[in-house]
Amino acid sequence: MSEQVANPAEVTTESSASSQPSANKHHLILTGDRPTGPLHLGHFVGSLRNRVTYQDQYKQYIMIADAQALTDNMDDPAKVHNNVIEVALDYLAVGIDPSKSTIFIQSQIPELTELTFYYMNLVTISRLERNPTIKQEIILRNFERDIPAGFFTYPVSQAADITAFKATLVPVGDDQIPMIEQTNEIVRRFNRLAKKDILVECEALVPEIGRLPGIDGKAKMSKSLGNVINLGATEAEIKQAVRNVYTDPLHLKVEDPGHLEGNVAFTYLDAFDTDKEALQAMKDHYVRGGLGDSKVKARLEAVLQDMLRPIRERRQLYEKDRGHVLQLLKEGTYRAREVAAKTNDEVKAAIGLKHF
Repeated sequence: MSEQVANPAEVTTESSASSQPSANKHHLILTGDRPTGPLHLGHFVGSLRNRVTYQDQYKQYIMIADAQALTDNMDDPAKVHNNVIEVALDYLAVGIDPSKSTIFIQSQIPELTELTFYYMNLVTISRLERNPTIKQEIILRNFERDIPAGFFTYPVSQAADITAFKATLVPVGDDQIPMIEQTNEIVRRFNRLAKKDILVECEALVPEIGRLPGIDGKAKMSKSLGNVINLGATEAEIKQAVRNVYTDPLHLKVEDPGHLEGNVAFTYLDAFDTDKEALQAMKDHYVRGGLGDSKVKARLEAVLQDMLRPIRERRQLYEKDRGHVLQLLKEGTYRAREVAAKTNDEVKAAIGLKHF
């Protein structure tokens, strides 16, 4: 749900992943992002533009996961605090409508923390250690055994977030499918304990276009690696970033045949260029030779400038009244908390914690 590792993880036979919603308008979506910096093209292609479509098809909750972001940023909480409003600005700029999608701040809903605490009793340490997504995260962050407990138990926290809203669809990348399966394990175990279906199982909704590589060719576009193009990037920043985009290191001369595989410029064009016929002609020319990287990058820059300009301009408009944006977040959080509180009451009643 929130930004996580790029490495694909193996899927258990019980996994309920799908590339398209399996049912209808009755589906409820929960999705979100960690506010550790402005959102970028990777977020846009992997989730944001889909959310704009989903909000007209399903009931959608979008969480700014500030509490979860602290699990590996507790040494710099100001970074998380300051980026909550930045993420909200990006949401509004790409076209997410707070009258259609409920946008809320995770930390302002204490029921999510309470549910996490109860669910921890349904999960063992050994099960958390076997979660492929967590294993990869630990490797990427070089935690070894110095793993913050909050980070280690993130799958339980995510299960609380999902089940609090009884979400049936959770848009994630392939690498996050094990997290969804662990959520469903918790749901099944709790419902058996309660002897009735209080919590709801969910499906992983995997986007057709997966995670974008960084401009440097690395598998993950990451704020920490500095290989991103932010949604609010200026024209000059876009131009400089495209100049640094990784292409084909073997394409030394214009007349040399080029390779498309691993060529970030063409990966981005595949994701964002709407003129597929002209793009295919460019690909054919590049592969047979006679087309320089500079022309490919010129096309990419034009595509990105046209796409990001209106997003940047809308963001600048919203930025003029941050108080209004904060009020939208407050209203969305209030609505979300009402839903989460109802689920929390049901959970507490089922395990005998409603005393008066």
